[in-house]
Amino acid sequence: MTEKTPILSVQDLVVRYSTGSHTHVDAVRGVTFDLYPGQSLALVGESGCGKTTLGLGLLRLLPRMGSVPSGSMQYVGKNGKKIDVLKLSHGALRRWRWEEAAIVFQGAMNSFNPVMRIGDQMADTMRSHLVGGVKPSKSVIAEKSAEMLRAVRLEPKQVLSSYPHELSGGMRQRVLIAISLLLDPRLLILDEPTTALDILTQRAIVDVLAELRERLGFTMIFITHDLALAAELADRVATMYAGRIIETGSVRDIFSNARHPYTAGLINAVPPVTGELPTLASIPGSPPSLASLPAGCAFRDRCRFAEEQCAKTDPVLDLIEQRPEGMQHSAACLRWQEVHSKREVVGADV
Repeated sequence: MTEKTPILSVQDLVVRYSTGSHTHVDAVRGVTFDLYPGQSLALVGESGCGKTTLGLGLLRLLPRMGSVPSGSMQYVGKNGKKIDVLKLSHGALRRWRWEEAAIVFQGAMNSFNPVMRIGDQMADTMRSHLVGGVKPSKSVIAEKSAEMLRAVRLEPKQVLSSYPHELSGGMRQRVLIAISLLLDPRLLILDEPTTALDILTQRAIVDVLAELRERLGFTMIFITHDLALAAELADRVATMYAGRIIETGSVRDIFSNARHPYTAGLINAVPPVTGELPTLASIPGSPPSLASLPAGCAFRDRCRFAEEQCAKTDPVLDLIEQRPEGMQHSAACLRWQEVHSKREVVGADV
């Protein structure tokens, strides 16, 4: 595989939840994107827009009432062979998770067994999989566990013998990151990894992720509603609204030249950290119910650019500027030429 080949190619993915007898809701609607080796993609948007559902769908970790009725996911493994993720058997899927792709869930405390020490939980993860084609020995498990804890700036001797409740929220989150990387996956999905943490702990998590990505070279999908974190940790941004990606592009394109009214509204609502505090723009209204989406564009009832045609046409992503390796700038808006974000997020490295 060359660097020009996507590590993950998602086409027209639909994630559906059954809501009763013969009824359903599509929480993810026709999502398409390519992710290239070493890239970091931020999925941003309001709560309920489908970010977490998309992340769970990518790893086939949906709850029982969830399904993927259509679409495709092609992944290129460590051996260079293509894997059709939706066609993997239960056993193959179990091996693919952790060994090739892993996830760090939101809410660290809920991800641990509360009555097992951290060292035992890390050992269980490794014993459940092959390392280098063989079952890992106790010494290999101990060495790798200590290595990954040090990589996330934790003292192995203290943490390995601790129970989850004996660690702070930030420490638990870093342990989760260490566990997710035990088997050297090529793809790491992080779902709101800094939620409910204080600002200093958030800073530590961001620094750890940046260091690990540079050192290990994994590809990352970062789910967040925090635009500043997206600007700092991502190469690319995809804005989601009502289950669809409605704009995507490089961090620079999105933050300095957003072309969908929703993306521009999110950016313009971020307060500056220097100078006088301006009157912040807000996005009127609330997101529509996925069970009863309006005809045409799902954002039109909240959009100041809406026109008659918006009620008749559900726009698809329109190419604004072509760029290599999935960095092209696209927006799903009939009037994208008239839309601009007013400013960059101050302090973002864009």
